[in-house]
Amino acid sequence: MADIVMPRLSDTMEEGTILRWLKRDGEALRRGEELVEIETDKATMTYESDQDGVLEIVASEGDTLAVGELIARVGEAGESAGEAAAPERQRSGEVAATAAAGQTDGAAGPARQDGAETTAPVAAAQAGQVQATPAQGSGAQGERVRASPLARRIARESGVDLRVLSGSGPGGRIVRADVMGQQGAAASTATAPPAAAATSPPAAGEAHGASLEERVARAKGETTIVELTRTQQTIARRMSESKATIPDFSLQVEVDMEACVTLRTELKRLSRPGSPAEPEVPTYNDMVVKACALALREHPRANGSYRDGHLELHERINVGVAVAAHDALIVPTVFDADEKSLGEIARETRALAERVRAGTITPPELGGGTFTVSNLGMYGVRSFSAIINPPQAAILSVGSMEQRAVAREGEVAAGHTMAVTLACDHRILYGADAAIFLARLRELLETPSALTL
Repeated sequence: MADIVMPRLSDTMEEGTILRWLKRDGEALRRGEELVEIETDKATMTYESDQDGVLEIVASEGDTLAVGELIARVGEAGESAGEAAAPERQRSGEVAATAAAGQTDGAAGPARQDGAETTAPVAAAQAGQVQATPAQGSGAQGERVRASPLARRIARESGVDLRVLSGSGPGGRIVRADVMGQQGAAASTATAPPAAAATSPPAAGEAHGASLEERVARAKGETTIVELTRTQQTIARRMSESKATIPDFSLQVEVDMEACVTLRTELKRLSRPGSPAEPEVPTYNDMVVKACALALREHPRANGSYRDGHLELHERINVGVAVAAHDALIVPTVFDADEKSLGEIARETRALAERVRAGTITPPELGGGTFTVSNLGMYGVRSFSAIINPPQAAILSVGSMEQRAVAREGEVAAGHTMAVTLACDHRILYGADAAIFLARLRELLETPSALTL
């Protein structure tokens, strides 16, 4: 039988979660047919079979497996997995028997040297361990334990066997609280006092301390543990790496957006609302994306990356646009933004945002970015400084556009202004470089006719 393993569906994928099998166990399968839906660190994708034959499902829906782990087998009709795995089981049995014999011999030596009274419990525990080894092996060959990625990591680091736990999560899934509870029970057993000491009444200070701990524990009320999704875990890891490793600094400028307001008003008038071929009217954020792309073409260092002690200057200008999804922040990419018209960027960013919110965005659409634009102006945020998306050189934060008092031709008038903040990796961009790039960006936005060329 041929093995089907957890595929690597993105560059950063380390493990995946099986959401739904699209074929049934024992069903005939052909190469190229959709087989399983897998949740990666970036998106949910459908994986197509690369084998012909009869399907035998190994991993259950909801299981999280590392890349390369077995999820299914495909064989000829009538071929069973038991026949294919018989030699392997025989070898495993021989290894287990050898290990058991070695542990039994090792247990007998100390019993003769130290006396039966002190070593009998140790020998008994070792014998129990020998007897448990085959059971654990057979469990590993059976159904995989359903556990969240966080629970698996904690269990691996603390040495907790997930197979002895009962899950309290959805569908009996083992979550962090279950593993922590097992750790606490093990610690209590290891530090339990002798029986005689346990019967003595606790000291007054100890009783008061326990009562205080209980009061502190109840002060926050009931605590609910919320497991992070794979996407949220990836975001948390990458943002932590960014803040810990990138020496960043920020620059901010105010942009007079009055000309952009006039341009967008004219474009809306020309769009002929209600027409079947109605064009997508660019938003102010689309204008910012186009202006960034043109400025990046003139300042290639801002379009670079820092990797392993050297700079990488990228030929293509691919601008990522941050989109707020459900409980996550996803950054799809507008490829070759400097070569696309303002209308093309408007249509593409809208389509990408819709796919992000629908959960149908694909990993290729989320990779390859060389610069990022993050806009919180629609929430009334005047200015902010976003975290750099490594290994990119910079990220532009866009605030709200508001009417303020501005000076025009020596007179005070009401005008639309917007604050933009550029956060930079100081290993790539120095202060003067960033200031020149930001000045060019402001110039393009204040004379937006250049964006339509």
